[in-house]
Amino acid sequence: MNIQTILEQAVSENASDVFIVAGLPVSVRKNGVIHQVNDEKLLPTDTEQFLREIYELADHRDIHVFEKNGDDDFAFALTGVSRFRVCAYKQRGALSAVIRVITFRLPDPGELGIPENIIQYGNSGSGMVLVTGPAGSGKSTTLACIIDNINQNRDAHIITLEDPLEYLHRHGRSIVSQREINVDTENYVVALRAALRQSPDVILLGEMRDYETINVAMTAAETGHLLLSTLHTIGAANTIDRIIDVFPANQQRQISIQLSTVLNAVVSQQLVPTIDGKVVPAFEIMTVTPAIRNMIRDNKVHQIDGLIYSSAKEEMLSMDSSLLRLYKSGTISRDTALAYASNPEMLTKKL
Repeated sequence: MNIQTILEQAVSENASDVFIVAGLPVSVRKNGVIHQVNDEKLLPTDTEQFLREIYELADHRDIHVFEKNGDDDFAFALTGVSRFRVCAYKQRGALSAVIRVITFRLPDPGELGIPENIIQYGNSGSGMVLVTGPAGSGKSTTLACIIDNINQNRDAHIITLEDPLEYLHRHGRSIVSQREINVDTENYVVALRAALRQSPDVILLGEMRDYETINVAMTAAETGHLLLSTLHTIGAANTIDRIIDVFPANQQRQISIQLSTVLNAVVSQQLVPTIDGKVVPAFEIMTVTPAIRNMIRDNKVHQIDGLIYSSAKEEMLSMDSSLLRLYKSGTISRDTALAYASNPEMLTKKL
């Protein structure tokens, strides 16, 4: 079995990742669960052969740099199959790789269970929309759906800054410029500053990971652009606290005021296992209302969770309400709902 056959099979089975690691058979991740393709354990010579084949497929990329450094990160495409992101590394002296499948087909939000009001956040003319959650919770997929909706329905210039590019957008009604960090540009800060001079209407920033990036992102949202981004936080209040805490103490008051004016919404999500062995997203949705703007400005962020939890409106949905709906529809089990709940005791009463 060669690497091209393995990758074609992974794509046909809707796998998200392929693992090439010595001491184990070739493995794939499907619906969040890792499966072994066969029973043949790979030897270091096997993994080296697979890696050499990958480097051949990637336009004869130089494998010697990887052999010297022990790490490499790159993308390549197989015509008519898919695009792949390769993270090559050494472990116990053997060459290994994790290959992410980047599908050409954009996801359908309806099929994935992403509510329409989240997709509609892309219709805001300016401001900041944040999608948050742990690694692997589907944030990039949700943002791809929002971008695709803008691309199909608005005349805009969309600039995406990503590491890596996870979905490829064709130009629709909009112009979509997709820039990959470390390939097309140096880093997020350099790319974001440049983007402000490239006449954008919408900027997708892959991750707000440090003070400098957040600072420039706030400026972008303030100057009339719609900025979409992600954070590895859970819950709207935690997200707001995280942004403010990144700044020095003497700037935090000013940032609270700034954030209260530019923030449009915070969507927190996690992927939850379903009864039939798949995964489904559960969401906390916070649309910024005048009351929430006041809470952010007046340093009463801790009150936001209570406001979301007690709300019955679609634009204010708590994580536990989302889990309760999934349980009532027969999608997830009671135990799963409680395991992922932010307030299990309250959810137990509702169940």
